Amino acid sequence: MIGEEHGADRPDAEWVWVVDPIDGTRAFVTGRPLFGSLVGLLHRGKPVLGIIDQPVTGERWLGVAGRPTTFRAPIGGVAACRPCATVGEAELSCTSPDMFLPGDRVGFERLRSTARRVTWGGDCYAYGLLALGLVDIVAEATMKIWDWTALVPIVEGAGGRVTGWQGEALLPGAEGRVLAVGDPALLPEAVALLTGA
Repeated sequence: MIGEEHGADRPDAEWVWVVDPIDGTRAFVTGRPLFGSLVGLLHRGKPVLGIIDQPVTGERWLGVAGRPTTFRAPIGGVAACRPCATVGEAELSCTSPDMFLPGDRVGFERLRSTARRVTWGGDCYAYGLLALGLVDIVAEATMKIWDWTALVPIVEGAGGRVTGWQGEALLPGAEGRVLAVGDPALLPEAVALLTGA
């Protein structure tokens, strides 16, 4: 992982590679293929390239800012988020309910109770599923820069959005709350539920 000591938190750094060799360590050590290797590239603090590689299933997502996300897998598939008009119709995913600090739990519970269904245990793979149109929202907390850098260009290149819980851009030094939506129209409602606005 490239972290603070290598400049990943410096907004003035021109180019910074951010690598997470095993995102989803618990899934990896328990034999579940819901982990992946993440490679991201920041340009002046903004995520511009991302790769999710799932070596067990042979799936790979590649996102480059300003271009459509590509997806490769033995069974095929195309990266494209699906339309979803409201949170009440949405499939919500989150790695674990234990990731929320007490102040985050209230907002997440509002979102969870409004969503159609919630699934747990996805790590970076959930964001890949969102980019394939199989999940509509991913909301998480306590995320580090190596957890989200690669995901931003992948989700956005598939037509979705990735922000903080208040709808703000994710930048180095962000507090760790990540919200990804497949349909950008979901963003205002999801933000309002998470923040209580």
